[in-house]
Amino acid sequence: MHTRIAALVLLLSLVIMPASALAPQKGGEDITGPYDVVAKWPQPFARPGYIWGSQAGVFAETPNRIFLLNRGEIKLPEKLPRDFTGNWGSMGTAANVQKAELRNCIVIVDANGKMVESWTQWDHLFEGGRGPHSVKISPYDTERYVWVIDDERQQVFKFTNDGKRLVTMLGEAGVGGNDEKHFNRPTDIAWLPDGTFFISDGYVNARVVKFDKNGKFLLSWGSKGDAPGQFNTVHSIAVDKNRRVYVADRSNNRIQVFDENGKFLDLWPDIRPHYLLMSTDQHLWVADGVTNKFLEYDLNGKFLFSWGTWGSFPGGVWGVHGFSVDSDGNLYAAESYGGRTQKFRPKAGVDRSKLIGPPIPLMQKASN
Repeated sequence: MHTRIAALVLLLSLVIMPASALAPQKGGEDITGPYDVVAKWPQPFARPGYIWGSQAGVFAETPNRIFLLNRGEIKLPEKLPRDFTGNWGSMGTAANVQKAELRNCIVIVDANGKMVESWTQWDHLFEGGRGPHSVKISPYDTERYVWVIDDERQQVFKFTNDGKRLVTMLGEAGVGGNDEKHFNRPTDIAWLPDGTFFISDGYVNARVVKFDKNGKFLLSWGSKGDAPGQFNTVHSIAVDKNRRVYVADRSNNRIQVFDENGKFLDLWPDIRPHYLLMSTDQHLWVADGVTNKFLEYDLNGKFLFSWGTWGSFPGGVWGVHGFSVDSDGNLYAAESYGGRTQKFRPKAGVDRSKLIGPPIPLMQKASN
């Protein structure tokens, strides 16, 4: 079912996308903005004869430790498409009609894109689904636990930073629900400084769920619809320093703003928000799923800046599903349709105010 949907999305995208979008544009379109693309990043980690599949998420813990979420690996056909670039997204329907093998779902690479860890011991958690959806570390957590959301298996996982232990598991594997102990295709997570956290839930449910720092259910808000406070595909979530909660209401083409207990505050229309990132300077950065641009807003919803374009060439993006920024200002963008994660390095002499982030810095890791 999901492979047919993916194939349909791909075909519709190619129909509505002008041919000029298939190659870098010159003049008038700011393709990579204040960044340069880092070539040949990451280095291949799929087994010979395979290619990694859809890239669901990315999180840069440091400039030399970047988590990649890989929705499995796909066997390459004997005859590759003429325009094959080495990425899943350039294979057309040839990639989408094959079921990915859920292998190397959580991978860690260094600054050069070389795989240094693969948490294959946890690949079994994603069996029966399509692989993980998002990955984050709370900026307020000195232990730097790693949180992974799996939308199709209906669960939220909390791992030790080294991946050796699964500390917490919320939701019931493969069982959707709308109560205190179940999700229905959850998507993302965000925290308050005291450890309280919010889960955006999600593709089927239409709510935000609030938990205390120990994972105890506190409350939820939202219902299906398009009125203020209602949702249609709750796809990402972020929190500002004043404890306001920003929700990517993707299929309603808007961002909604609430207080921490779900009181509706504001609505920003005409955005197709795939992912949200709150920067230290309290600007909200958005990956837009229609324009395939990165958009910057102040917290009153005023648009400030954008860059980017659609494409499977280096620097173009196709369906940014998650992005992250490291402490050196490097940007990492995981493409669900492009099937790759790209690294963008700040251009020499660039106006730093045009860069995404920096994000709220991670607290110092606790000493052993």
